[in-house]
Amino acid sequence: MKYSKALSAPFFKAVGEAAAQLNTPAYVIGGFVRDILLERPSKDVDFVVAGSGIELAKKTAEILGKKAGKVSYFKNFGTAAFRYEGWELEFVGARKESYQRNSRNPIVEDGTLEEDQFRRDFTINAMAFSVNEEDFGTLIDPFGGVQHLERKVIKTPLNPDETFSDDPLRMMRAIRFASQLGFKIEDKCFQAIARNKERINIVSQERITTELNKIMESPQPSVGFKILFNTGLLAIIFPEVQALHGVDEKDGIRHKDNFYHTIQVVDNVARESDYLWLRWAALLHDIAKPPTKRFIKGLGWTFHGHEDRGARMVPKIFRKLKLPMDTKMK
Repeated sequence: MKYSKALSAPFFKAVGEAAAQLNTPAYVIGGFVRDILLERPSKDVDFVVAGSGIELAKKTAEILGKKAGKVSYFKNFGTAAFRYEGWELEFVGARKESYQRNSRNPIVEDGTLEEDQFRRDFTINAMAFSVNEEDFGTLIDPFGGVQHLERKVIKTPLNPDETFSDDPLRMMRAIRFASQLGFKIEDKCFQAIARNKERINIVSQERITTELNKIMESPQPSVGFKILFNTGLLAIIFPEVQALHGVDEKDGIRHKDNFYHTIQVVDNVARESDYLWLRWAALLHDIAKPPTKRFIKGLGWTFHGHEDRGARMVPKIFRKLKLPMDTKMK
């Protein structure tokens, strides 16, 4: 199927022309393709080339002339990027990757488009559009990404155990996409996340928190938090929220489950406001209920002083999660 209309901005043809001059095919890949098929607006475009991404970026900018922004490039990663009329364009050489057990940073070698698609995290992010003159706008979808978009399912191109063990951040990304798009994680993938959850410990806190913030910013954050809880990831990355779960009973008196109450409050706030730090306030509003929980005969369950203790817990949580310690935390 051809998607030429989706590639009407002048830089798409310019990339194809630059690729022809360099005698190497080029493609749009990843999130832009997914978002076009979902009819979601996107101004970030990733190009992959069976050659040098840096050379393709320079040649494209040359063809586009003065309207192209300055090309920034990163030789170590073989990537380059520039802005064009409000669009963010990024260029990379096709790669194949292999991983060592104790690191999520891959050993990278030059590869073909096919090998590059194999290394992608999910089938819905592995689709590509050709920008080459002979088949401009043709969709290349080796793993059934279109079908998975229609079925609203998150699935990995390769064995999910391999995908998540190689780069454990992909577990967080799977949950983030499920939360952002309202998709279901395929059962095999879900079970693989549960099996590989301890691997998240090799990922930097900053990267985990970036994904956590994206879950918080999704239309219904509880979707992501329930998956984090059910896969066992929440207990590792955010034990304070995990501790809210559970109901105790004494003398026939029970209290509510503060985990499910809390994520419902976050959803309620999310319906009213996009402001991330207000959503964080909702998530942490009862965070000290577990350590202040007491049962008093004749009165029942109390959480006396949880507001004050919770306020004192917030800076420690923000520091640990590498969140900003400024007015946003306050």
